[in-house]
Amino acid sequence: MKVLVPVKRVVDYNVKVRVNSDNTGVDIANVKMSMNPFDEIAVEEAVRLKEKGVVTEVIAVSCGVDKCQETLRTAMAIGADRGILVETDAELQPLAVAKLLKALVDKEQPSLIILGKQAIDDDSNQTGQMLAALCDLPQATFASKVEVADGKASVTREVDGGLETVQLSLPAVVTTDLRLNEPRYVTLPNIMKAKKKQLDTVKPADLGVDVAPRIKTLKVVEPAKRSAGIKVPDVATLVEKLKNEAKVI
Repeated sequence: MKVLVPVKRVVDYNVKVRVNSDNTGVDIANVKMSMNPFDEIAVEEAVRLKEKGVVTEVIAVSCGVDKCQETLRTAMAIGADRGILVETDAELQPLAVAKLLKALVDKEQPSLIILGKQAIDDDSNQTGQMLAALCDLPQATFASKVEVADGKASVTREVDGGLETVQLSLPAVVTTDLRLNEPRYVTLPNIMKAKKKQLDTVKPADLGVDVAPRIKTLKVVEPAKRSAGIKVPDVATLVEKLKNEAKVI
C-alpha cells in the first residue's frame, strides 16, 4: 500500500510575519522557512502506518521553488521513502496545487493521500477538498484519529459539535488536524540518511498542468493594532461599556 503526503514550505511558525514595503505580500527575505506544521503531522501519521505494517511506501511531494527540496529532505528524515518536487517559480494557489497533485496521484496510484488541513501562510483550507473532488475520491477532513484495515480507513473528525467517525473505502483523501499525533524529533542520523534517499524533480508542464493564478491579490496589510484594555469596577459597568461604547450587546 502506497501513501502520498504533500508538504508545503512556509515561514516558520515561530517567526513574526511582516508585510513587505509595497504591500504585495509577506516579506520572506532572510526569513526562516520550515515544513507546514499540519503537513508534518501528515508525514508522521503516514510513517506510523508504515511502522504498523499497513503501508509499504511513503512518498513526500512538494510544489514550489528549488528550496522546497529542504522540506522534502525533512519529510524523508521523519521517515518518508522518497520525494517528488514539482519545481516552479510561479505563485501557486490551492487549485493549481490540487491539479498538480491529481496528476501525481494518477501516476503513482497511491491508496491514501494524507495532507495537512491547511497551510499556516494562506490558511486557505482548500487543497485537500479540491484534490478529492478532482480525483473523485472519498475524503475525511480535520482528522484526529486514522485507522486503516481491510481496504478501508476509519477516520475520527473534529467537528463543531464534538467528534464524528466516518469510514472511507480506499483510495481516499485525509486531511490532518493538530490532535492527530505529535511529530517525532528528527535526529541527525536520520537527516544524513535522508540525503541519500531518492528525490525526483518534475515541472508542471511535464504533468500537463497550467498553474497560472486564477485569483489576483490586490493588497496585503497588517491588522490594525489593538488598543489597550481597561479595568472596570463591577459587572454593571462592564455591561454598560459593552452596550454603549463597544456596541456589541
